[in-house]
Amino acid sequence: MSAHELVIERLMDAPAGALWKAYTGHLNEWFCPRPWRAEVIEMDLRPGGRSSVTMYGPNGEVAPNDGVYLEVVPERLIVFTDAFTRGWDPAGAPFMVGSFEFEPQGDKTLFRGRARHWTQEARAQHETMGFQQGWGVMAEQWEAVAKRIAAEAADA
Repeated sequence: MSAHELVIERLMDAPAGALWKAYTGHLNEWFCPRPWRAEVIEMDLRPGGRSSVTMYGPNGEVAPNDGVYLEVVPERLIVFTDAFTRGWDPAGAPFMVGSFEFEPQGDKTLFRGRARHWTQEARAQHETMGFQQGWGVMAEQWEAVAKRIAAEAADA
């Protein structure tokens, strides 16, 4: 683990394929802790593709999350950053490189969410903002959506 990295890890009760489908088709259902909500603006899942999600808070807050995907391995790995915008244009002061890793464990998946920061100060800021709680709730909501998807596929 990098000195500037924050990590969460969960054994999710859903197969990697269902987690992938929850990411690619249902991100708005789990991406941010309720009562916040998320709107996918663009999801171009390929290296260099645009990632744009806007989060809306219960008191009128608007938090755009724009960046690019750096690496995408279906059902295994998604790496993204806010350091660039579409076309590899620098986005100003970068905050992090994030990744979602999926390691199949039978019917379950070991999930790792990583946030790597350029500086210790940025890491500390993210930790103070509630990284563990926020990403933890996100993981719980993601797992619930993936479990529903897996159950629907089993019933079909």
